Amino acid sequence: MVQPLLSSSPLPAPGIAASPVDAAAVQAAAVASATRTIDIEAAGLERLGRALREELGGPFAAAVEKIASARGRTIVSGMGKSGHIGRKIAATLASTGTPAFFVHPAEASHGDLGMITPDDVVLALSWSGETAELRDIVQYSSRFRVPVVAITSNAHSALARAADVALVLPRVGEACPNGLAPTTSTTMQLALGDALAVALLESREFTPGDFKRFHPGGKLGAVLTFVRDVMHSGDAVPLVAEGTLMSEALIVMTTKSFGCVGVVDPAGALVGIVTDGDLRRHMGPDLTAKRVETVMTHAPRVIAPDDLAASALSELQSRAITALFVVDDGRPAGLVHIHDLLKLGLA
Repeated sequence: MVQPLLSSSPLPAPGIAASPVDAAAVQAAAVASATRTIDIEAAGLERLGRALREELGGPFAAAVEKIASARGRTIVSGMGKSGHIGRKIAATLASTGTPAFFVHPAEASHGDLGMITPDDVVLALSWSGETAELRDIVQYSSRFRVPVVAITSNAHSALARAADVALVLPRVGEACPNGLAPTTSTTMQLALGDALAVALLESREFTPGDFKRFHPGGKLGAVLTFVRDVMHSGDAVPLVAEGTLMSEALIVMTTKSFGCVGVVDPAGALVGIVTDGDLRRHMGPDLTAKRVETVMTHAPRVIAPDDLAASALSELQSRAITALFVVDDGRPAGLVHIHDLLKLGLA
C-alpha cells in the first residue's frame, strides 16, 4: 500500500526550523514518490511499445493511412485531461506537416461542428470511450461520412465501435496512489499522438526546410535557418584572383572587414584563403610584394548554401575560425561570419 507522502515526517510548526533529520526525510519521501511515478509511467510506455509491435500495429498503420489520405485537416477532440493531451497532439501534427486543430467537444455541440468537413478526419480521445461530450461529434461524423480514428482503452466502448479505426491502448494502472488522477493514461495518449505525428512526418518525407516554414521564430527557428539565409553575397564577398599581389589583397581584405580574402582560379573556383593568421605567419618586409598563392591556405574549409546555419557555427567553433566561404559547385557563392550566426541566437 502506498503511504501518504509526508505521513511519517510532518512539517515543523511555523517559526520552528526543521531538523536535518526531518529535512532529509522529507526529501527522501519526495524523491521516492517521484521515482515511483516515473517508474509506473515508464512501465505504461513499455507496455504500449509491446502493443504496437503486436496487436496494435495493424490499427496504428491503418490510422496513419487514414489521416495521411485525408484531403482536409485532422480534427482532434477530447474532454478533460484527454482534451489537454488532444490540444498538444493537434499542435504537434500541425507543426510537422499534418494540418490539424483542436475542437472542444462541448463547443462542437454549440456550432463548432461547422468547422468539420467531409474532407477531414476526426481523431477522438477518450480513455473510457464513453465520454458523453464526444457523442455529437461522432454522430455528426457518421452522418457526413467523416472518418473517425479513436484513441481509447476500451475496445467495446461506444467510441471504439463507432470509429473507423480504434487504437486501443493497453489497460495499465495510474501513477496516482488512489488510481484516479489521469497520469499513466495521459502519458500513453501523448506518446501515441507523438508516434502518429512522426509516422506521418516520415511518410510525407517532411524535411528540415518544411519544418522551418512552420517554426520561423525563436530558438527553433534559428536552429533551422540555412546558410544561404545569413551569408553575405555579391560585392560584399572578399575575393581576388590568383596572381594578385598581397598589396592589393590587403586592400580588399581591409575594405570588406571579414578578416580574410578568398582566392579564385581563372575558372572562378575557390582555391585558397588568406586570413589574419596567414599574414602573421608570413609577416616580413616583402609581404606586400608576394603573390597571394604564396601566402594563402590551400583548400580552405567551406560550407554549402543549403547546410544549416547551426552546422556552420559548429564548424567555425571546432576550427577556431571566424568565417567560412560558402561554395556552390566549387565557386564561392557567399561568406558566413560567426557574428552573423551568434546574432541568430544559435549559441
